[in-house]
Amino acid sequence: MKSRLLGGLAALLLAVVGAVLLFAYVQGASARAQAGLEPVSVLVVTEQVPAGTKSSELGGKVRTESLPKSAVPEGALATLDEQAGKVTAVALEPGEQLLAARLVDPRDLVPGTVPVPEGLEEVTVLLTPERLLGGRIEAGDTVTVYTSFEAEESIPADAPVPAELRGWKQSTGILFHDVLVTAVQKAAPETKKSSGNGDQDTAQSEVEMPNGSAFVTVARSDADAAKLVFGAEFGTIWLAKQTDTSTKSDPPVTTFGGLY
Repeated sequence: MKSRLLGGLAALLLAVVGAVLLFAYVQGASARAQAGLEPVSVLVVTEQVPAGTKSSELGGKVRTESLPKSAVPEGALATLDEQAGKVTAVALEPGEQLLAARLVDPRDLVPGTVPVPEGLEEVTVLLTPERLLGGRIEAGDTVTVYTSFEAEESIPADAPVPAELRGWKQSTGILFHDVLVTAVQKAAPETKKSSGNGDQDTAQSEVEMPNGSAFVTVARSDADAAKLVFGAEFGTIWLAKQTDTSTKSDPPVTTFGGLY
């Protein structure tokens, strides 16, 4: 009887010790997993913020969240302490992390331009109206860049170029998708005269005819900028405005032989 009692007590003691050890292990595993994620504090936007909003007005529009370090991009802000006097360079959407690059000195915001994304540079090309959507390309638009070239002689059949180019003088192809337009400089539109019989309302409802060529500035990497310069120097450039639903395919270079 005494032996059975001692055995029961020992079993109970082992069960308690096992439960304690299991609890400690689970807690330790959770702590190790959390440590592996390296949580960091970051400011997250809680409501829409228009471009040009002062940093002093952002306090009620952001909140602090703890996120895994791997999910936090470089330049994400944890506080607004060192952002006094700055404004938002672009509109901010709920749920996005607040980046230092989104806050700039107000003097850097030139009217009619948009900020250059970090790591890119600006390059300008001169285009006639038909090559920039009839002059309706504006700063902030995203465009596809096409280039056309015409050689003096047909490309030899053994030339180290795509097969579809061989034997042809002219070619057109897509150079880049998703190109950000940062500025457009063009002549002011001419003022239309009213005849006094209602023509003024009709004129205002129509799309104005473009007035001359325009300087279009885009943001690209240095390597891409070199290709744009090459296209402008030795060929021609054409821009197509993208929308949120534009399909971005990768068609072959177009020549007369592959046109029809």
